[in-house]
Amino acid sequence: MTTPADAAGPPAGRSLRQTVLDRGYLRLLLLCVLLGVPIALACFFFVGLQHQLQHWVWTALPEAAGYDRPPWWWPLPALLLAGLLLAPVVTRMPGGGGHLPVDGLGGAPVGPRALPGAVLAALATLPLGVVLGPEAPLMAVGSGLALLAVSRTARPGPAARAVLATAGSTAAISTILGGPVVAAVLLIEGAGLGGTRMVALLLPCLLASAAGALVFTGFGDWTGLRIGALALPGVPPPAGPDAADFLWGLPVAALIGALITLGRALGRRTVSWTRRRTAVRTVLCAVFVGVCLSAYALVTGRSPAEAALSGQAALADLAARPHTWPVGALVALVVCKGLAWGVALGALRGGPVFPAVLLGTATALACAGLPGFGTAPALALGIAAAGAAVTGLPLASAVLAVLLTGKDAHGQMPLIVTASVVSFLVAQLVRRPPPPEEAAR
Repeated sequence: MTTPADAAGPPAGRSLRQTVLDRGYLRLLLLCVLLGVPIALACFFFVGLQHQLQHWVWTALPEAAGYDRPPWWWPLPALLLAGLLLAPVVTRMPGGGGHLPVDGLGGAPVGPRALPGAVLAALATLPLGVVLGPEAPLMAVGSGLALLAVSRTARPGPAARAVLATAGSTAAISTILGGPVVAAVLLIEGAGLGGTRMVALLLPCLLASAAGALVFTGFGDWTGLRIGALALPGVPPPAGPDAADFLWGLPVAALIGALITLGRALGRRTVSWTRRRTAVRTVLCAVFVGVCLSAYALVTGRSPAEAALSGQAALADLAARPHTWPVGALVALVVCKGLAWGVALGALRGGPVFPAVLLGTATALACAGLPGFGTAPALALGIAAAGAAVTGLPLASAVLAVLLTGKDAHGQMPLIVTASVVSFLVAQLVRRPPPPEEAAR
């Protein structure tokens, strides 16, 4: 996530009251509210279109071909097509289709010139089964539209541009994370700001997020379109964690942190491999992802759609019906989708968070049969541990887990927070610093 800590804060010596009552800052707040509305509308139609294309590829088209679900080989042509569509975007369009998902949600704001490539890369590949989420392309849409709007109407300085780009990204990401709360916590923790600087950056982003969430919800009710936001309609019955949940849960959280970090390491190796002959190797990486998805279907006899895509639908099914997933299927999902996700991180375009959350949840639920380890605690800690490992933000990941698992999750808070911290620490321990040439990117 864009966190312009060095640019967003007020000049040294100014109090918080002076900053928030300054005319220029108040105009900036109003502009963020106004920008939040069109950004949310653009994100709504972007995610709605992506969801409709995904439904057509993985549901309507197989049914039209006479299958009740996608056959095991379905991902092979789908991912080959995704690679062929993405290769010219990566090699020829400004911005290369957006930032690499292995870099997380960070990176510089996507400007107006690079925005078409990021949108095209997402719409051309995510519906075809690329094992990545929509969160990074949405943030690109938010920052790109915000910068485009202000460049047409005004000449803001570097500090104002940084705040507006961050507010646009936050408004966009809040639309699929259940509102502005998680987005705001992501911003606070990711920025590492304190005092006046934190509040000065947070207020515009909160206002833009709230306006965006309001418009997003209203348009969903009005149009009836499904947008595939990250949500769990059904969760296991709540139960307070006991000693056994901690006994098993914390090692599982450590395991999740290690697995997610190893997946990201695979992504970094893929980045190095695709630097030469980028177009051809991008296609090969997409085909490898398709092979992993087909392998999952062959091994388990289940639909390859469970391992494909961002994992939002599979996560909802896991939460609502965890006992319908055999342990073998969960292990196969972690292995096959994990390999596909790791390669996709380094070669394809999209967001890294949603698939990681599914991988963490599947890992935890595969261990839920251990003596005394409950399904509800496993679900909650899986979400928190995976989020902390992939984003490096344990607080935001804990908040996301609480919001996803519902109003009764307060009983799981000690386990959620502890699992998030354990996973974060293990990820830091396992992670190797990137090579100097990659760190300079």
